[in-house]
Amino acid sequence: MEFLTDVRWSPYAAGIGIGILCWLTFLISRKPLACSTSYAKTSGMIEKLFSGKNVDQKPYYRKIGLGVDWQWMLVVGIIAGSLISALLSGDFRWHWVPSVWAAAFGDNVLLRVIVALAGGVCIGFGARWAGGCTSGHGISGTLQLAVSSWISTICFFIGGIVATHIIFTLIG
Repeated sequence: MEFLTDVRWSPYAAGIGIGILCWLTFLISRKPLACSTSYAKTSGMIEKLFSGKNVDQKPYYRKIGLGVDWQWMLVVGIIAGSLISALLSGDFRWHWVPSVWAAAFGDNVLLRVIVALAGGVCIGFGARWAGGCTSGHGISGTLQLAVSSWISTICFFIGGIVATHIIFTLIG
């Protein structure tokens, strides 16, 4: 169990773990491993707090259903697991501005938070538009040899490379 204290795990071990998790997800829930719908459900639950029960009647929220489900708990598990891993490895530390960002753009926390939020909104919109996220398409969909998932995953990589180039080369 000493590997639990490593700062970085073997990508082979992590890949095997994700593969086993996918098999178990299909076996137990009969659904693919995915999590982006959880964010849409969360936004609907937050909107419901302010707008009331009418939110349940919106066509998109009727389609996905509002509430805590296994995908929502997967996101909670990802966050909790990341925290536990960082604490066990001794690598946990608070910082609002990563060193790579600070080297390119300075250490302005507000700018970093605004860009991170804008990026998160774009990723969320793109995931819903594509009908899935990197785990839904990139892991579960490619595992099933779905052509749409292979195309989505290739586009994820191209988009990431282009965005990184724009942010760090042209702007920074």
